[in-house]
Amino acid sequence: MPVETVPKSAVDVIVIGAGPAGLHAAGLLQKADLDVAVIEARDRVGGRLESVPAGPGHLDLGPTWFWSNEPLVNAVVATAGLPIFPQRLEGDTMVQTEDGVRRVAGNQIDAPSSRLASGIQAIAEALAARLTAGTITFVAPVTRIADGDDGTLIVAAAGRSWIARRVVVALPPATALAHIDFGDLLAEPLRVLVRSTPVWMGATTKVVAHYERPFWRDTGLAGAAFSWVGPMREMHDMSGPDGTPAAIFGFAQPGPNQPAPTVGAIIAQLTALFGPEAATPVALHIKDWRSEPFTSPPNADLLQDYQTYGDPLYQQPTADGRLHFASTETSTIAPGHIEGALVAAERAASQIVQTLP
Repeated sequence: MPVETVPKSAVDVIVIGAGPAGLHAAGLLQKADLDVAVIEARDRVGGRLESVPAGPGHLDLGPTWFWSNEPLVNAVVATAGLPIFPQRLEGDTMVQTEDGVRRVAGNQIDAPSSRLASGIQAIAEALAARLTAGTITFVAPVTRIADGDDGTLIVAAAGRSWIARRVVVALPPATALAHIDFGDLLAEPLRVLVRSTPVWMGATTKVVAHYERPFWRDTGLAGAAFSWVGPMREMHDMSGPDGTPAAIFGFAQPGPNQPAPTVGAIIAQLTALFGPEAATPVALHIKDWRSEPFTSPPNADLLQDYQTYGDPLYQQPTADGRLHFASTETSTIAPGHIEGALVAAERAASQIVQTLP
């Protein structure tokens, strides 16, 4: 159906994506008395912030940590009253090479950081709770952004369209370009940049092994490990406060055209590193972010130019000042972190508030 013939809703600003960047931008714009619509492809808020229930707590399939030098994240957490606890650092590290497994004194991989007892997705939920009821439209993948009348933009998604004076694309740029027809709104230098910008963790598989108890602590291990053998290259203790729920997580990067690690390979590695109790997790979560179309483009494995993060072209709107990119990849501060997403949101929201009549 052509964009021009579907029912339309008129707002001041459309925000594409209900991750932390999109939600924070929407909240700031509403605070400035602008009419905002957030359009989200998934049926939930958070984007890469995804937490799953595990007994009395949650396990994070996306980001896990935030840090004391990140003021915007800490402000959201404090305002929402979300309970935090520190990443556990005590214990020794396991190292795996082709020559076998050995133990190294002290935690050689983890650094002081903060965690959320309710899971990292609670940050997105707190940001969403600030928005006016009905702001977010779920299960509506955006397919096209086109010129409208009188300098407006038309955004098409899920069989309908919205008209707005400004649009914020709060998605990884390459992901947006893979799914959205921008027509001639992007100048060629920006289109080249967008096409080549990696999605942070977009080519990564995160593995979370949930156990009945943190048994590795019995022998003084930190639950931390390095591996040059794989499939996981690094591992960390993801247990909740007081060790509940008990979990170890790791990152794998299978490489272009390679499948995510199998259950058998993961269990074999965990057992080799942490002993026989590691062979029987309560649950094993294997989150291949490459297979998430609303997170990663089809060529996520091939995007490696991280110098594109925070590029100057992302710092100003395009399409005659009407279209803003605002994901963590576009941030000049903490790109790749949740903090970077919030920084990008504040930049886009500030520019819109200053320029909209």
